[in-house]
Amino acid sequence: MVPIDKVKDIIKKYDFLEKELSSGKIDPKLFANKSKEYSNLGSIINIARKFVNFENEKKDLLNMVQDKTNDQEMIDLAQNDLNDLIKKKENYDSALKVFLLPKDEDDNKNAIVEIRAGTGGLEASLFCADLFRMYERVCSKKKWKLEIINISKSEAGGFKEVIFLVNGDDIYSYLKYESGVHRVQRIPETETQGRVHTSAATVAVLPEAEDVDIEIKESDLRIDVFRAGGPGGQSVNTTDSAVRITHIPSGVVVSQQDEKSQHKNKAKALKILRSRVYEAEKRIKDQERSSNRRSQIGTGDRSERIRTYNFPQGRVTDHRINLTMHKLDEFLSGEIHEEMNQELRLKEQNLKLENLNQ
Repeated sequence: MVPIDKVKDIIKKYDFLEKELSSGKIDPKLFANKSKEYSNLGSIINIARKFVNFENEKKDLLNMVQDKTNDQEMIDLAQNDLNDLIKKKENYDSALKVFLLPKDEDDNKNAIVEIRAGTGGLEASLFCADLFRMYERVCSKKKWKLEIINISKSEAGGFKEVIFLVNGDDIYSYLKYESGVHRVQRIPETETQGRVHTSAATVAVLPEAEDVDIEIKESDLRIDVFRAGGPGGQSVNTTDSAVRITHIPSGVVVSQQDEKSQHKNKAKALKILRSRVYEAEKRIKDQERSSNRRSQIGTGDRSERIRTYNFPQGRVTDHRINLTMHKLDEFLSGEIHEEMNQELRLKEQNLKLENLNQ
């Protein structure tokens, strides 16, 4: 049961923000955040008001049911309305519980996604490319903007590493469930005896950190420039355009050499470094709040095996929720990725509800 005082606080806050935003006297610097909070509360305000009015409505209907002066038809109608009201109350309670769950403060951020080939050699690099194409299609379907930050290609035509930024609404809240080890089981093209090989790739999803999220002091950085690697004769490797930035306090190191401009490489490297340092600090905080960490499934250890893609059987299995889909091609094309994501979100909600009730 949701405490009625908390629900009344929602209504009070919503009404206050409504008056404040319509007054025209609000500080322009605060307007965007307050508008967002008002919109967020607006998604639940009708349910909150019905929840608060439940006891009065219930009392009125009970009086009608128990009033002996009413005819039987009137009593039956009132009893039906009362039964419906009680069912609705259960729905209100569930919706409010989910709304009041602790929110991940990074859910509305953009995300930096890093995919790296793991065990499996060249086959792992091909799988790394498959995963990138999957996320590329998911982003296209959702009309999110994908910006490649860095790509390192393998001899087999796959990727040793690919890093990209995804821009849009509530990106991190969706993509955070992809962090972890993705395992693939399939027969490589070079395999002559038809044996299934197992390879892996690691996916790290970082909330894009802004200057306001974390302070990176210039004095804490060591910046080295060097000549970028690449095919001979290209201007990319004839000047010292590549950049390596080390964050001395944390030991985080980022190298960037995709751009011909040293300035652009430095800007991209700083973007990645800021997000990695921010994510590392966030992980430490999560570990300190161990009960909160147990209620999350999307921000776990990157070494955790989260999903297996089995090509011979045409299935994809998410090990965190024990969900198997026998539609591997559709999943890799981004068509049913949303279904898996919804199940992961639901599982996390249930974990948080259990944690809330303990």
